Amino acid sequence: MKYGELIALQKHLMQFDTIFKAKRIGDNIISLRFDKEFEYGFMMTRGESMVYRAKQTPYSQNYNAPFDNLLESLVSYSKIIDINVLPNDRVLRMVLQTKNSYKTQTITLQFEFTGRHTNVILLDENEIIIEALRHIDAGKSFRVIRPGVELLGLPPRKQNMTSDDENIEEILEKNYRAIQTQALSNIKQNLIGSTEKKYNKLYKLLSSLPSETALQEECEKYNLYGSIILANLHNIKAYDTEIKTLDFEGNNIVIDLPKHISTNRIGDYFFTMSKKAKNKAIHIHIERENLESKVSFYKTLLGLINNATSTEQLMPFMPQKSQQKKEKKKSDDAQIVWIEGYKVLIGRNKKENKKLLTLAKANDIWMHIQGIPSSHVIIKTDKQSIPQSVIRDAAKLCVDFSTDKAGEYKVDFTKRKFVKPQEEANVFYTNYETIIVTKEGIEIRS
Repeated sequence: MKYGELIALQKHLMQFDTIFKAKRIGDNIISLRFDKEFEYGFMMTRGESMVYRAKQTPYSQNYNAPFDNLLESLVSYSKIIDINVLPNDRVLRMVLQTKNSYKTQTITLQFEFTGRHTNVILLDENEIIIEALRHIDAGKSFRVIRPGVELLGLPPRKQNMTSDDENIEEILEKNYRAIQTQALSNIKQNLIGSTEKKYNKLYKLLSSLPSETALQEECEKYNLYGSIILANLHNIKAYDTEIKTLDFEGNNIVIDLPKHISTNRIGDYFFTMSKKAKNKAIHIHIERENLESKVSFYKTLLGLINNATSTEQLMPFMPQKSQQKKEKKKSDDAQIVWIEGYKVLIGRNKKENKKLLTLAKANDIWMHIQGIPSSHVIIKTDKQSIPQSVIRDAAKLCVDFSTDKAGEYKVDFTKRKFVKPQEEANVFYTNYETIIVTKEGIEIRS
């Protein structure tokens, strides 16, 4: 952050008299709230430090390191005594009066926008370090950053003042847009990478499926081999790896014999192979339909990710770290997404739509597009009341993954206990409500 911008920020922050909340919201981001509308994010990445302002939103991450606990306990609800910028250095100091259940004390919250040594430090009134975002040992710098150590000053550096009248609010908003743009790009890149991996794996499986004709030919071939083996069983020696003989039409034929199977069981082996090929030919269309529906699902998901214009639109598709191991075993039964912390299951085909009904509990929310075939969606409630915003977003996903056509769709939703399975993936349901979802005219499957 430029020195002139830091001076302008200091003047801007002097309008406040209290810090109501201080919390780390990212690996290198400290959030300060001076009122009930905005939060100021101090992005303390080495070499890329900046400050932004944004509308307050619920915290999505929780850090529990000693620095985080002290930051929240000492700085939250503290009174601002002074805010200043060190002469000739990009260091912002907030002198605060904090009051806890034991005593009132004066501390300093120091933000150092100093390149590779960028840091956030909590100091007591004697300039002794209470805690810091980053600890620095004597082997790395003359300036040791450790709790209980007196903080040494920085060598003064001449700073360039680009302007005496920086528009700090415009700068803070510009910084926020830049951070959001980069965050959106990073999230898109990660989601596209993981989704393409799933898509390519399924597409490869789909492409490798044999046709019904090929399986039928395989069935007939193995049946013929079995019959020829039985007719020539007396000519096969225990050590033979193949048999050269004539088929039933007098044509020469060579049959490779299976290893580790006794001679009198070779015929049964080929008849078994023939039966497997026949059964697979009968059911291969089911496997193909399941794979096609999953491939289509991930193609749609890639479209939604690519077309997203904000990180909020991508939040449902981001994995919940604390839940990844628990959900791993069940992830093949449906697509799992998260909306405002609520787990949502989306059926990707008829088989999964049926499976969802067995996974859902009585008070979970089930939804489906009215009047047309669609993905089934389950919102896990844990017997809690579901916010309307979660229902709305889940209904939108139900539409997005069910149809390409733009228009208005009625999505019915009710508790799982009011849904009765019928034949195939059809259901009969009662006590339902309906929400209207408008799908924009964006082709997302191409």
